[in-house]
Formats: sequence, C-alpha cells, structure tokens
Amino acid sequence: MRRRTAALALGTAAAMLLTGCSTMSPGESGTVTLNMVESLTNPARSDLLKELIADFERQNPKTKVNLVSPPTEQADQKIQQMLQSGSGVDVLEVRDITVGPWSNNGWLYDMKKDLAGWKGWDALTDNAVAASEDGEGRTYFVPYGFYGLSLFHRTDLIEEAGFDKPPATWEELLEQASKIHDPAERRYGYAFRGGANAHSNATAAIEAYVADDIDPANGYKLKDGSTIFSAPEALDAMETYLKLFKEASPKSSVAWGYPEMVEGFSNGSTAFLLQDPEVIATVSESKSIGEDQWSTAPLVAGPSGKTVQPLATAGWGVADGSKHKAEAVKLVEFLSEGEASTAFTKKNSLVPILKAAADDEFYRTGPWASYVTMTENPDKYLVVTQPRGVSWWAEWQQRADTDVQKLILGKLSPKELLAGWDAYWTEKWKK
Repeated sequence: MRRRTAALALGTAAAMLLTGCSTMSPGESGTVTLNMVESLTNPARSDLLKELIADFERQNPKTKVNLVSPPTEQADQKIQQMLQSGSGVDVLEVRDITVGPWSNNGWLYDMKKDLAGWKGWDALTDNAVAASEDGEGRTYFVPYGFYGLSLFHRTDLIEEAGFDKPPATWEELLEQASKIHDPAERRYGYAFRGGANAHSNATAAIEAYVADDIDPANGYKLKDGSTIFSAPEALDAMETYLKLFKEASPKSSVAWGYPEMVEGFSNGSTAFLLQDPEVIATVSESKSIGEDQWSTAPLVAGPSGKTVQPLATAGWGVADGSKHKAEAVKLVEFLSEGEASTAFTKKNSLVPILKAAADDEFYRTGPWASYVTMTENPDKYLVVTQPRGVSWWAEWQQRADTDVQKLILGKLSPKELLAGWDAYWTEKWKK
C-alpha cells in the first residue's frame, strides 16, 4: 500500500509538472514558485534539501520552491520526460553523465552570463570552477561536490602484518593485501570490485600507470591522442590488478558491486577498499571495527609516484524551458555557496567545492584528511575528466564490466582486454 501511495503521489507530481501547472506562474502577490527536481534521492538527503530551501525562501520571500524527489532508479528518466515537455521544471540536478545528452538536446540553460558577477566564484576550488564549464565554456551546472577515490584501510591489520604505513602505490597495495590475506581465518586483503561498475577501479589502475602521459581533458586519452589502453604501462597495470584479485581478494568478490565491497570492509573481513568518501559515514557506524582500527589514505599511485583522480561530479542547473530563470539561477547560487554548500557536502560525505574546507577541522582530521592531502598536491594527484558525458557511456559500462568479469574468471587475458578496449574507443572517436 505504501508503494502504491508513493507511486500515485509521484505520478501526480510528475503530471502537474509535465503540464506546466499553475504554480509556475507568479501568484496574485507576485510570488514565483520554482519546481526543483533532484536525482540521487534518499530520505535524509531530501530532508536536508528542504531545510536549505526553507532558508532560501526566508531570504527570498517572493520565491517559493517545490522539491520533487523521484526514486533514484527512475529519477533521470523522469527528469528527461520533464525536460522534453519544455515546461514544469526550473532547477534540476545535473550529473556528469547526463549533462552531455541533456545539453545536446537543448534542455539545459547556459548560466554563464547570469553568473558572470557572482561573488561565489572566488570561494570555489579550482576543481569546482573547472567542472562548472564544458569544453566550450558553457555553464550548465555548478557542482555541489565531488566523488573521489581514496584507500580505506585497516590500520591494525597493516601494523600486525609488519608494515609501518598504508600502501602508496598499486604494487605496495598488492604486497600488503597479499600478506594480510588469509581465507582460512576469513580475513581478506582487498575488497575487489568484480560486479557492477567493475571497470571503474580497473581504469583507475590504468590511469595511475600512465599518469605522466595522460590527457587531463580526457582521462581515456594520452597526450598523443591514442587511448590509455594502448600504452605498454596499461598492461603492467592490468596484470597487477589481476594479481590483486587472485592473491588477495575473496573469491566471492567476482560478483561484488558497491554494497558488497562496502560491507566487506565495514564488517571487518577485508583490509583494503577503494571507494568514494560517502563510505566514511557508513564505516563510522560499523559495530565490527572501531574508529581506531581504520582510516583512509590518498589514492594509490603508479610507478612514477603519481596517480590520477577521476573525479565524478554532479550539481544544480536550470532548465532551458524555465519561465523564471533569474530566480532559478539565484537558487543555484544559494546552494553553491556558504553554509548551504558546506552543510550539503558534509552531510552527504562529498569532496567539498569551497576552498575554506581545507581549513575546516572536519576535513583536516580523521578519514577526511586524505582528501585534503590530494587537493593540496595537484602535481602528484592529477585530476582528469573522464568522458562520462558521451552518448555511449552506458554501453561502454556494460561492455567493460563484462570484460573485467571475463578477465578475473580466466576467460580473457589482460592483453586481450586492453586490445578490445583500445579498439572500442578508437572506433567511437572516429565517428
């Protein structure tokens, strides 16, 4: 019954939006109502957004905001339907995997001129400013935070194995994880990702090994224009990565996706996990390991001592069909600065967009400190943009995940996998 009620409520809200309901027009008092749609929905997040919206409304009494929160699994499709209708949505959540197709279809508003005099620019990190513009200098969204990898590790198990610090390179990770790995004791070295999104950690290893030659504007290309998968170092990376599965990971991790990886670390059975900062909150609530038994370290490097941080991001944008663009942009500004931005990044465990975070005790201590280290050392922890906005990204994910499974099951060699990936991207870029 609860699902049916929720579905009916969502359907009613969507129908109102798709038909451009009366709330879009200024009321008799001159009040404007904005429809704001989020994508990565969960109850706590929606409640926080409502609190932030209430603050915005207090500061802007002539503007009201209606938050629409579709279930995450259906959200992007629902937003696309709203955008296709040309009305009913003003402010929306735009992700790095949706900005390409949505902007190409003319559904997103370029806020570049509107934000030209925005005081908030000076407070943003270089990464945030860069992510706010596409290759042609257009601003379709302002990021609210980043998802970046770090190495979650068991400090106690590292010490018991005879090491005095966490691994700094992929080779050191293999060495330490292999030594800790003891299936007979149900203790495993590494929480391997063999299921959904398996390609992401595999490509992270490859990018680290080719860090000196990678194209910052396209994390799947080298500076000479060839794919990262064609580099000799890529083969070294994949051979090391395969050893990490064979010598230091539980056999069941052949099918592990995000939930299983995180559970494997938070329940105390695995020593290392490569994941986003949102996992900090999950591990902090673990009953199996105490806060003195784990921490995070910067993303492990390749042979050159450098690594590549393939930051994923999302943010707030404005629909091109909005009839209230000025008010919508003002809401985007509000959510992207000061206390509103800080509250959103902290409570959603995101890498922050504000420079001031580097001096915030919350980020400078404990498991967040590794992210500050990476931000403060951009020459060692290189930030690149992966081509997540291409129209074939979903197709690539499915194909690449299948290939990683074939690799760890012995049905595909590292050399064959890389040849296939190189051919795939080379052909796609020719079109």
